[in-house]
Amino acid sequence: MDKNITRREFVKLLKRLLAITGLGALTAPIVAYFYPPKLEEEPSEPVLVGKADEIPLNECKAINFGRYPALVVNTPQGLRAYSAVCTHFACLVKWEKEKAAFVCPCHEAAFDPIDGHVIHGPTDVPLKSYAINLINGEIYIGGNQQ
Repeated sequence: MDKNITRREFVKLLKRLLAITGLGALTAPIVAYFYPPKLEEEPSEPVLVGKADEIPLNECKAINFGRYPALVVNTPQGLRAYSAVCTHFACLVKWEKEKAAFVCPCHEAAFDPIDGHVIHGPTDVPLKSYAINLINGEIYIGGNQQ
């Protein structure tokens, strides 16, 4: 039996398909808000950042550190390493040399490069810090050392 679909039936089917797709697109951000990503997925072994002289004073280097990036900054007090994930809404913070701070582009939270504490913004939780080891002039972060 050969059944041809009418134009009217095709348009109804198309409308339903678009409604389902639109509903999914609207629902996804709401679900992501209530079920944020897990931030604990880090390497268990130290990760090589590079040579110590590769990061000039008041400069920052981003590296892949497991599922989420990490930032290594060279401050007057020495090298510091932090998660690049903002503690407010899991956006990625960026180093702003002019402000001498890590700044979240989502809600303008700012974090101190010395200890990761909040300078201003909607969060009161500091950035997660990572241990730094210098071995033969190379920087390693993370692992089981603290």
